[in-house]
Amino acid sequence: MRAVLIPLALAGLCHEAHAGDISSAYTDLDWKKDCVTYAQAQEGEGDWANLACSGYRGYPVLIGYDDARESVYYGFPSDDMTAVWESFSGLNTAGPRVEWRIETNGDKAIPFAVIHRRSVSNPDDENKPTEVLVVAKVAQPEQHEGCTVGLVLATGNAQANDQARKLANEKAKTFACGKDKRKVIGKVPDFGRVDN
Repeated sequence: MRAVLIPLALAGLCHEAHAGDISSAYTDLDWKKDCVTYAQAQEGEGDWANLACSGYRGYPVLIGYDDARESVYYGFPSDDMTAVWESFSGLNTAGPRVEWRIETNGDKAIPFAVIHRRSVSNPDDENKPTEVLVVAKVAQPEQHEGCTVGLVLATGNAQANDQARKLANEKAKTFACGKDKRKVIGKVPDFGRVDN
């Protein structure tokens, strides 16, 4: 009997070691295929729109577009989500792929952060935009707190992906939106948050 219990106990320890594993999953972001426009400017109101897009397993991606600038929110918004705008001051656009950082515990896989490439206009050379990886906290169904955790310069930085993943893994889950200071790696274009 004792010989049977020992392998079972060891199997339980092996299972414990895999709890909390972190991995990546990727989703596409194509405005024409993956998004629905739910609000937009009427004639004479400027050039803005709000879109809801498919994300990872029911977690939406929300895009606020205004004058060739984008604010992107990942996960479940609160009722006043539209009061927060986070974007680069320069003209910018979000990349076509989103990397979701996922923590798996048993049969639960929860996306807690995203890494999303953005192209930002370069005033010194309009043909060479600056590439930045935006690391963001994913808003959960019960907490509704999502925001940018950090920015990693990707242009000319071979370590950008590794740096962004490390930042996501270490900061996103405990980051307090609107209170904690974003981490910036490299010389990135101006980025700000506007709470209305």
